[in-house]
Amino acid sequence: MSPEEFRAAAHEAVDWIADYLRDARQYPVLPRIQPGQLIDCLPKAGPERGEPIEVILRDFRERIVPATTHWNHPRFLAYFANSASGPGILGEMLCAALNSNHMLWKTGPAAAELEQVALGWLRQWLGLPQEFFGMIHDTASSATMHSVMAAREAAAPQVRISGEYPPLILYTSEHANLSVDRAALTAGIGLNHIRHVAIDDEFRMIPAVLETAIKSDLAGGKKPFCVVPTLGTTSSASLDPLPAIAAVARRYGLWLHVDAAYAGPAALLDEYKRILEGVESADSLVVNPHKWLFTPMDLSILYTRRPEVFRRALSMEETPAYIETAGGERAVNFSEYALSLGRRFRALKLWFVLRYYGREGIERILREHIRIAHNLAAWISRDPGFELAAPAMFSLVCFRFRGTDEQNRELLERVNATGQAFLSGTMLNGRFVLRAAIGNIGTTAADVEAVWRLVKDAGRACA
Repeated sequence: MSPEEFRAAAHEAVDWIADYLRDARQYPVLPRIQPGQLIDCLPKAGPERGEPIEVILRDFRERIVPATTHWNHPRFLAYFANSASGPGILGEMLCAALNSNHMLWKTGPAAAELEQVALGWLRQWLGLPQEFFGMIHDTASSATMHSVMAAREAAAPQVRISGEYPPLILYTSEHANLSVDRAALTAGIGLNHIRHVAIDDEFRMIPAVLETAIKSDLAGGKKPFCVVPTLGTTSSASLDPLPAIAAVARRYGLWLHVDAAYAGPAALLDEYKRILEGVESADSLVVNPHKWLFTPMDLSILYTRRPEVFRRALSMEETPAYIETAGGERAVNFSEYALSLGRRFRALKLWFVLRYYGREGIERILREHIRIAHNLAAWISRDPGFELAAPAMFSLVCFRFRGTDEQNRELLERVNATGQAFLSGTMLNGRFVLRAAIGNIGTTAADVEAVWRLVKDAGRACA
């Protein structure tokens, strides 16, 4: 592709992106498409000869976009809503253009050092200890997997050599994200060695039950090695009591990994600094800027005060010559701390976001999301046809129609079928509830008010 052809196509693509970000509300949040429909309308084999970029861009607009669930839609309130902001998108574009792979410092000095700078800024804003070493992963699933591997290395270093496992036990709450269990499985911890600790009335792990479980496993000849509390659970955004759990972890020598993937950014706000109380005892912690810091997918940050354990967990008896890491003491080779050798220049888009909005701008947006969510919770509380299913935490509201689970599922389907909003559901206290998660940078009070009207209309239809 010549520079002239690229320039023309890029201008067309950027014009489309700008219009898309401006007009996202005009798209149905969920596509009106059936499974396999896109496959059936695309060619069965790739082209023998290259095609004009104009035709490819046309098919993108006419085939791909209509089959897309629009996470960038301001009324996408399902799961943990996220968004790709303008500066983040620009950073992503330039990342692709540079095409860096900083598996070693020398293969990508700018990428390796900007990762340290950007993560250092965020570490300061969150109030984390200065000694916390940061590295970027794709998702929290990967970050947690690496943390469990490090915990295993700390507790049973012989496993890396012999492959013979002692009876290692991992603890997390009944409401922990599925990624915690999968991380344990990937690290060789069997399902029978994962303990899901009971929760209280506000869906928080109970430290006394955790300690009882640890004592029971020790008495049974097993080896407790890791505990994973969550700050901002997926179902209800509840906060496990970190200081008390950290104290238990210290008493029994367990690795403490904190899952703050969703709620972590709230600690930028003075009024929410308390959520990270006790984090100084953590061995590792994960925060996802692609959830609530307006950074395009995918970018998850793992902080640790014990980077040498991550490095040791992946060390080999002999390092291949092609991956030799000679350099000065300031040359950080991130591939030594993670499974992947290929490392995209993800820090660039985060750097763009942090610089463009600044701490003040990010705080203003987070506060507005929390304000809007609490307004929604107040509307629900005042409506006799609905009820809150959990305390409104951060920017997540869990609620239900005062009816059966079947009626609530029907209500959810009716709202989502309109194409004007997307909510998700979960189970709390054995009942099906609806979740409205506000996290898109473009979501306004008017958007949430419009969604609430849709919910009430659907409720009347289900009554």
